[in-house]
Order: sequence, then C-alpha cells, then structure tokens
Amino acid sequence: MSTGTRHTITAFDDDMDEIRGLIAEMGARAETAVVSAMKALTEHDVEAAATIRADDKIIDSLETEVERLVVRTIALRAPMADDLRELIAALKMSAVIERIGDYAKNIAKRVPKMEGQIHASAKEQLGRMGAIVVEMIRTAMDAYAKGDVDLARAVTVRDDVVDQLNKDLFVDFVAYVAKNPQNATEVAHLLFTAKNLERIGDHTTTVAQMIYFTETGENLPDA
Repeated sequence: MSTGTRHTITAFDDDMDEIRGLIAEMGARAETAVVSAMKALTEHDVEAAATIRADDKIIDSLETEVERLVVRTIALRAPMADDLRELIAALKMSAVIERIGDYAKNIAKRVPKMEGQIHASAKEQLGRMGAIVVEMIRTAMDAYAKGDVDLARAVTVRDDVVDQLNKDLFVDFVAYVAKNPQNATEVAHLLFTAKNLERIGDHTTTVAQMIYFTETGENLPDA
C-alpha cells in the first residue's frame, strides 16, 4: 500500500470517528432532553423547561457540524460502497435526532402553559410512555455504537407499544374531559405531549432502520 493511500485511509477513518462521535453526542443530548422534559412537565418546573429549550440549540449546532463534515468527507475522500452508505446514513440520522430534540423542546414549552402538576393517572401513563421512548433512544444509540442489528431491530418492536399507549391515552383523556370539562385545556396540553412522545418513538425507529441499513445494506424487514 502506498504512502498516499495509507494517508487517505487514515484521514477517512479520522473523519468517520469524528462524525460518529458527534452522532453519539447528539443521541445522548436528545435522550437527556426527553428525560428532563418529562420531569419538568410532571413537576411543573418552569425553570428546567426553559433550560431544555435553550439547550436544544446545542443539538441544532451539532447537526450542522455533522452535515459539514459529511459533505467535506464525501468531497475530499470520494468514498465508495459501504463507506458512502455510512456517511449518507449519518447525515440522515443527525437530522432525525435533531427532530427528537425538537419534540423534547415542544414538551418543555407546554410546562409554563399549564397551571400546575398533572393528575396522578395522567402522570403515570405519560411517565410509562416517556420511559419507553427514552429506552428506545438509548438502545438505538447503543446499536449505533456497536453496529448491532439485533438491538436496532429491538427498537422497532418497542415502537408498537408506544403507538398503543398513545391510542389508549387519547381514549382515557377524552373520557376524562367529558367528566371534567373545566380541565380541557390541561388535557389538551397532555394530548400534545403524548403525541410528541409518539413522534419521538417514530423518529427513533427511523434511526434504528438507518443503523440496520448501514450494517447490512438492506432495509429492516417489518416485525
């Protein structure tokens, strides 16, 4: 192998390590944002909610940096086959993870609009839904770090549970409003929160599908 070829391979590996590191940081920050948003919601912590909204800008800037590095790497290294596939997947993943951060921010935006702590039943149901999507994010990022297609597949299975919980919550909240119309505004905020969690589950599933594609070159089959 020539010195020039070795240099090119080393440079490409360095680029990929940097991109992978940024994706991992985005995933960790998105996970933290969801955890913090749900805690702020259930505890009506307006100050914490404001911090979450401000921190979302960091995730946005990381996405911009991933995009810059991917474009530069493609232009300078002219990657082929598997390497190009991973780069394109990283570009798409960064955009999807950025959206997860946006959904966490949207949940945080609800906090100052609500009058106080949510009622116990809603707190329990939303808490379960939130815990599952956080687990999904963590598993997806673990799958990315390890290149583990089984972990990626496990994420997509959990999304079905999130979808069902969202449907159940909608039915329960509508029934609650029928008996407590004075709380309609609060319930509307909770329904939006549930929808945001459901969308986080969908986006995390998309991340898992991209990981599967990166590792196998094939689309993840339906469960």
